[in-house]
Amino acid sequence: MTTHTDLADQERILERTASLRDRYARVRAVSETIAAPLAPEDMVIQSMTDASPTRWHLAHTTWFFETFVLKEADPKHEPYHPMYEMLFNSYYNAVGPQFPRPRRGLLSRPTVEEVMAYRHWVDERMDALLACDVPCSESRLDTVELGLNHEQQHQELMLTDLKHVFLQNPLHPVYREIHAPPSVSAPKLRWISYEGGMVEIGHRPEEGFAFDNEGPRHRLFLPSFELASRLVTNAEYLAFMKDGGYEDPALWLSDAWGEMKLSPRRAPDAWIEQDGRWCEFTLRGLQPLDPNAPVCHVSYYEADAYSRWADARLPTEAEWEVAARGVPVEGNFLDDDLLHPRPLVRAHPDQPSQMFGDVWEWTQSPYGAYPGFEAAAGAIGEYNGKFMCSQIVLRGGSCVTSRDHIRATYRNFFFPTARWQFTGIRLAR
Repeated sequence: MTTHTDLADQERILERTASLRDRYARVRAVSETIAAPLAPEDMVIQSMTDASPTRWHLAHTTWFFETFVLKEADPKHEPYHPMYEMLFNSYYNAVGPQFPRPRRGLLSRPTVEEVMAYRHWVDERMDALLACDVPCSESRLDTVELGLNHEQQHQELMLTDLKHVFLQNPLHPVYREIHAPPSVSAPKLRWISYEGGMVEIGHRPEEGFAFDNEGPRHRLFLPSFELASRLVTNAEYLAFMKDGGYEDPALWLSDAWGEMKLSPRRAPDAWIEQDGRWCEFTLRGLQPLDPNAPVCHVSYYEADAYSRWADARLPTEAEWEVAARGVPVEGNFLDDDLLHPRPLVRAHPDQPSQMFGDVWEWTQSPYGAYPGFEAAAGAIGEYNGKFMCSQIVLRGGSCVTSRDHIRATYRNFFFPTARWQFTGIRLAR
């Protein structure tokens, strides 16, 4: 017997399915828009082991939907290609073996054209699945939603990995002509105070989608602290460099100082000095360094050393999240199509500015599990939990993050040496 409750649940599931069907089309289109300005030669290069070719990102995000949605929905599912499960599996050991990540750039096949055909094949079947009048299970819809957020993560990686590819090229290629707004002077840095006490951090389930590493919500004691009103600028970081910041071992962690001795770099990753003046490589090519824009492409080690030089420190992720509460999710995102951090346009009088967008903000917090965290069963459980070691949490999103992908509880994480992402600095004390 069908009850009113059953009918209401079915109606809700059908509404959610229709919404996800629309969102699936929008998100998948963004990936192809990102790839559209590229030649096939651009899309097959791997510039370092941490990055992947654009073609691989396009295929891997498609593999996710074939493997975790289409295959699970149909026991008789015939794979598009019997080798794609191995070629485009990133790290899911429960699914099977993977082609070695450092060698992804050695593959000339499948071609870009073949990968795009694979995308369209999966898209047709996903659309048919989500258009069906028979309600999907809640768990299957959860996987679709995870897959869409997963693809948005890879859209960001497509742009950052491509920028690193182009950075290696002395021709300084232009990804796309982009009109940059005029620079404006950065306002004076202020300190915003927060009272200490017991606080709660982490995602609330009723607030919608979140990755598993954003919960469970839990309580902790937070001492009083102050947070900088804006991000650190290029001019401020340049002052650190001119003051011998890279030569003073007292400013650097032991691992950082040892790592520095192995590298000739003494500036953020995309800075290039020409005729005694600093320029910055961007996705619109080589540009004069904007002193008012947020500094980016710095490692955790550089962010930590700068904070010591500035008589401050990096915030903990709990401090950052508490400060972000009530701050609107607004700023410079992928949606704004600037693809580079921009100077602060309008400062909040009583809240920190630039909390979202522009650059991912390093915290001092090691990436680990929240109290009570449990990874999901099966291969999906490998999404985040297996990486909770030796990495550092970043918050806030960047200029290549989609606006509807970020929230105050979002926990990004990278190794402390990573610089190819749009990573920047906010001070605390």
